[in-house]
Amino acid sequence: METPNYSYSKALERIEEILGILEEGDKGMDELSELVKEASGLVKKCKSKLRMTEEEIAKAFDEGKEA
Repeated sequence: METPNYSYSKALERIEEILGILEEGDKGMDELSELVKEASGLVKKCKSKLRMTEEEIAKAFDEGKEA
């Protein structure tokens, strides 16, 4: 299953939606497995986006120090 290319905020919304579904506990094992895989992929994408943003901010501050 390929993780959709959501924006950061949309990915967070989807993760929250998946958590709600998981908390309900009324899905079958196969569907739960797919939801967990989807949430895991979304979390990885969010972490990656945060890392990239952090690097961009650090780079911007480093460039500002040289000026």
